[in-house]
Amino acid sequence: MENEHTGSRRNHWTFLTNHARVLIAIARDPGIRLRDIAAGCDLTERTVQAIVTDLETDGYLTRTRDGRRNRYAIAPGARFRHPAEAGLEIAGLLAYLTGTPGAQTPPPAPTAPDDVPHGDGALPLL
Repeated sequence: MENEHTGSRRNHWTFLTNHARVLIAIARDPGIRLRDIAAGCDLTERTVQAIVTDLETDGYLTRTRDGRRNRYAIAPGARFRHPAEAGLEIAGLLAYLTGTPGAQTPPPAPTAPDDVPHGDGALPLL
């Protein structure tokens, strides 16, 4: 008998949400079309449209018309929503996942007077 910890349901989880995948696609190509995001993320266009609206409404990105197409800009300083990552900016994660050279990265970890680093800027493991 299958329960929540066994069987096929257990094998379908992923690390990133659909919102994160859409934001990553936009970070890679600010002029990307919704249909291309949908194809790349294995979502419907309607779902992608709803996600882009969510991201725009919550201040993660802005959308402007560029001729017949939309152009997106990710909001500088946008922060994670979950309390476990409260205060951390999404820019570092987006830079890492997009492989964008010269993208914003977190500042170096503070050092003690003895120059021993305290923390590596990574998300805390809970």
